[in-house]
Amino acid sequence: MRHDSDRWRDVDEAAGADGRYEKYAWRFVFSGVESTMEMMRASGHISGDELLEGLRVIASRQFGPMAKEVLNHWGIYTTRDIGNIVFGLIAAELLEHSDEDSIEEFDDVFDFQKVFEEDYYDDQHSLT
Repeated sequence: MRHDSDRWRDVDEAAGADGRYEKYAWRFVFSGVESTMEMMRASGHISGDELLEGLRVIASRQFGPMAKEVLNHWGIYTTRDIGNIVFGLIAAELLEHSDEDSIEEFDDVFDFQKVFEEDYYDDQHSLT
């Protein structure tokens, strides 16, 4: 049985080998896969769109109006960046994939400015 510290070490090593994104970005995506599966009550595979939606919700809840800034600080500016991390985790054998999965699933799915800033503030104002 692998301990959580072993899994995080493996994630950190994959992040270091890639070098494009902070290790916290890799940790966020890695833990977000499991959280997204739980949110969607999925028992196996989730699509790129489902993962991106789950990570959007998690980032908004966890970081509030600072979500875009936090993700940008870690090197994540686009949904393709998230896809790069996902496929890096797959290459490191930390995530599994299906034959239907492709990096293109992560191209331009949503605009960070819109979903983390404009929509966030619109949602907040509609609650009042």
